[in-house]
Amino acid sequence: MESGMANTSRTFSDVRNVILSAHKNTGAQDKVSFYDTWTENYEQDVALLEYRAPLLAAECVSSFFRGDREKAAVLDVACGTGLVSAHLKKMGFRHFIGIDGSLRTLELAKKTGLYQQLMQCLLGQDEISFEAETYDIVIIVGALSVGRVPLTVIKELWDATKPGNFNAELQQMIRALEEEQKWSHVTVVEEEEWEKAVSGQDSGYIPGAIYLYQKSFRCNPQF
Repeated sequence: MESGMANTSRTFSDVRNVILSAHKNTGAQDKVSFYDTWTENYEQDVALLEYRAPLLAAECVSSFFRGDREKAAVLDVACGTGLVSAHLKKMGFRHFIGIDGSLRTLELAKKTGLYQQLMQCLLGQDEISFEAETYDIVIIVGALSVGRVPLTVIKELWDATKPGNFNAELQQMIRALEEEQKWSHVTVVEEEEWEKAVSGQDSGYIPGAIYLYQKSFRCNPQF
C-alpha cells in the first residue's frame, strides 16, 4: 500500500485486530505511535466499527447550545482526523481549533480545511497553553477511556472554557467540580450502540455515554 492511501479491502476482522493490538501498549508515546500508524486507515476503520460517538456528541452539544454558532469558538480535543468538527460544521458551527498528540493525524485533519488552527499536544504530559475562558465549546470524544487521555486534563479544559458553555467528561472529577460549583449538570445521554464490539467477550455493540456540563459563572459577592 502506498503512503497516504487507505486500504479499501479491509474487513471488520482487520479492524478488530488493530484495536486489540492498541490495548497491549499502555504508554502515552505508545498510543501516539499507534495512531500515527493507524492514521491512513482510521476513518474507514471507524466506519466499519459503526462508530457513532462523534455524531452523537455533536448532536448533544448542538441541541443545548444557545449562542451564535457562526461566531462560537470550538476547541476539539483529541480531534483526530476531524470527525467531530465535521459534524458540528453541518450543524452551523464554523470556528474550530484542534489539538491531538499524533502529528500524522493532524496532517490529515489539516487537509479537511475545517480548522483555523491545529496544535500537537500530548495531553497529560504537554502543557495546554490556552488563555482562560477562551472557548465557547470544549469537546473531547472517545479519548477518556482507560489507558488514553488522563482525567487530570479535565481541569485544564474547564479553565479554557467560557462560563455558560460546555465540556464533556467522567465520574470523580465531574462530581468534584460539581461540588465546587464550578460547573453544573446539563445532561448525560447513554447510548447502547456506541460502536461495534471488538473484544472476544462481547458481541454486537458496546455502550457509551455523553456527558454534557455547563461551566458556572463566577459569583462576585457584594460587600
